[in-house]
This record gives sequence, structure tokens and C-alpha cells, in this order.
Amino acid sequence: MTDQMRRIALARRPKGMPVPEDFSLETAPMPEMAPGNVLVEVTHLSLDPYMRGRMEAVGGYAASVDLGGTMVGQGVGRVLRSAADGFAEGDLVTGMTGWASHALLPAQDLRKLDNTLPPSTALGVLGMPGFTAWTGLREFGRPQAGETLVVAAATGPVGSLVGQLAKAAGLRTVAVAGGAEKCQLAVETFGFDAAVDHRAFAGALALREAIAAETPDGIDIYWENVGGKVLEAVVPLMNTHGRVPLCGTIAWYGGADATEDRLPLVWRSILVKRLSVNGFIIFDHWDRFPEFLAEMTPRVAAGDFAFLEDVAEGLENAPGAFISMLQGGNTGKQIVKLAD
Repeated sequence: MTDQMRRIALARRPKGMPVPEDFSLETAPMPEMAPGNVLVEVTHLSLDPYMRGRMEAVGGYAASVDLGGTMVGQGVGRVLRSAADGFAEGDLVTGMTGWASHALLPAQDLRKLDNTLPPSTALGVLGMPGFTAWTGLREFGRPQAGETLVVAAATGPVGSLVGQLAKAAGLRTVAVAGGAEKCQLAVETFGFDAAVDHRAFAGALALREAIAAETPDGIDIYWENVGGKVLEAVVPLMNTHGRVPLCGTIAWYGGADATEDRLPLVWRSILVKRLSVNGFIIFDHWDRFPEFLAEMTPRVAAGDFAFLEDVAEGLENAPGAFISMLQGGNTGKQIVKLAD
């Protein structure tokens, strides 16, 4: 076994959208074993939009990454060495490994995986994104058969499962996605009833008309992943007592599309439509993760839900894949493959 590991460190704080110079690829000594810890060789790494917030000097709901520190993130991999009961060499595990080839973690911070499904599913459909969709729709969307759901970023790992769960519950589902290819994917692969390409419209008013044409009975649930002009387009179309589960505003993560104050329009719509808008952070609901796995694992194994993974090869390509993902360049769950 090599005595060196590789990692992606935060080289500087981004100004707006991250650029490659904000990251550095470094070699470091392999971490030393300690009682109760497990050394993991990372095979797959998850890239997620929340990581952009961790790059700021002042964190939001979680701690910032220190300058020079390893970028935060969940990974899956194989146990190389174990100094903890319940873990043996060769076990497949997942935990917060960071953007690194290896990680030394306390045993209580790891979860063992079986080999009945690809281990990368623990980062997507059976991981934090899938759990976000399952929890947010159930707790804050409160879907009822016959209602209409609109999902922003509908072909991503969260939005695509939201749409499929809602469709299974008897709702009309409308996707908002970027580009004709993704709109086709939303309908043909993920089963949405209709899809609207937000890139085909320069402003919110034209986009609103296109969404309105696909939601003749109004919108009961808007799953918010994006913010920006999609939010501005959708909110006036909401039905009275509609619900807005809010789990992301990726359009504003880099500071873009924030030149105009849209708050008066959105806030008034919330008032007059008596909307329920629930911001939620999935880590607040982690006690329900075992329930999610128990329900969804057999259904995913049975092929009840479609999911896609966009795989970049090599740790050195993680920054580029991350930047592309923030700009909508991924198709499905963005993963970095480090090893077989």
C-alpha cells in the first residue's frame, strides 16, 4: 500500500462562480491509524451544489472549509485497514471522506454497504439526494392525487426522483430543465408529463407563459432547486394554499441573476396565495434515513425508479466537474470515479 494520498484543497475563496484556480491538487502523507478508526480507499466521490456554500469564509448551516483544507464531500470506498469492531478489510463503506483518495474516519461515521446495488447509488438515489427528494416531498410538498407539481432542475438527482415519486402518487408532473435534450430526458426517462426548457426564454414572463400552458389547473406544489427566473416565473402561477419545498437556489450560488430585487413580487404572491414555503436542510431529518432506505432500496433494486449518473474520471477532474455542475452541465447525479 502506498504511503501517500492525494486530495483537492481549497486554495482560495471564490468570487462568484468557482474557477479552477480556487482548488489545488496536493499529495500528503497517508493518515496514521488510531483506535476506533477505519482507513478507506475512496472509489467514488459525490459532487453536490451545497459544497459551493462551504467554500465561503462564513458558512451557512454548516462549517466552512478552511483555506488549505480538503474540500468536503461524501464518498464510497473499500476498507484498507480497520482498528474498529464491525469493519474488516475489503468492506464497502460510505462516509464524509472529502475530495481525497483516502480517508481515515471514526467507525461511527461510516455506514457499511452491501453489493446488491452499485456502491455509487449510496451517493445518489439511495443517498443524500434521494433522501432529500423523499423527505421534502412527503413532509413539505404533501402531495395529493390529482394535483400538479412543477420541479426545477428536474433531471438532477433530486428533481428527477421528486417527479417520479409525485407521478407514482397520482400527480401531473411538469419538469423545468435546461436544454431540449434534458427536457426529452425528463419525459422519456423520468416520466414527467411535460417539460419546459428554461433556456429557450430570455426572461421570466415568457417562461411563465410556457409553464402556464402546461399547467392549466395551476400549480399546487413547486419544488424549488434553482431560484432565479424560474422562481419568478412559477410563483404567480401557484394555486391558493400551494406548497413550495425549498431545498436550493443554485442560480444565485455564484452571485448571478441577483441584480434586480424580486422579493416584492415573490413575497406578495406568498401572501395573496396563502402559500406554505418551507426551507429545509436535509441534515435536520437524518433520523428518518433508515426508514428511507428500508422503503426505497427494494424499489430501486426492482427498477421502480430511473436514475442517471454523470461520471467524471480521476480526482484531478473533480474541480472541473464541480464547476460544470453548478452551471447545469451535468446529466444526472455528478460523481467522480477514483478507482474501480
